[in-house]
Amino acid sequence: MHTYLIELASLMAVFSFAIVVPGADTAMVMRQAILHGRKAAILTSFGVGASLMFHVTYTILGLGLIISQSIFLFNIIKWAGAAYLIYLGIQSLRAGPVTIDAAQLDATPRKAQSGLKAFSLGFLANALNPKPVIFFLSIFSAVVSHETPAAIKFGYGLVMASCLIAWFAAVSVFLTAPRMRRAFERASTWINRASGAVFIGFGLKLATEKAG
Repeated sequence: MHTYLIELASLMAVFSFAIVVPGADTAMVMRQAILHGRKAAILTSFGVGASLMFHVTYTILGLGLIISQSIFLFNIIKWAGAAYLIYLGIQSLRAGPVTIDAAQLDATPRKAQSGLKAFSLGFLANALNPKPVIFFLSIFSAVVSHETPAAIKFGYGLVMASCLIAWFAAVSVFLTAPRMRRAFERASTWINRASGAVFIGFGLKLATEKAG
């Protein structure tokens, strides 16, 4: 159990930075909050969280298959994941402050959006993004033992999805307020620097890991 807690803590250490760095999901949730209101944005947040479980599930199943059948393929994934994490870290270190241009968004709420559509927007925006494929393979390879039971790994995914939903629900409530938006913009440079260091560290760790 102690080993599993260490693995979960390691996963959350890198994932916590990944979820707060502004990206397409953040923009989607913000737009939903402004155009369709808080309820639609929160449902979209649940869609993003469900999509994360989609990524985690095939990562768990696929990674186990790769390890059991081909060390060569595992090493290809390992090096691709390490390169991606290091690239992500460099990009984060080089990124400047984030400016959220509220002028480009319609400030007037429009007609009510169905719950299914709001959920689907969040799910598809994340599920159709190819980047999580390598991201989840790389962080699971870096910090989770292939001997860890699939049920435990799935539990890790549920924790991560819950945190992601909670974060975007908070975004739905607070980030569209002018004061909170300005505070987020001021902190964005340090968020990028910290996340860059974390991504590079995990990328280097993954590059030195042995599959066996």
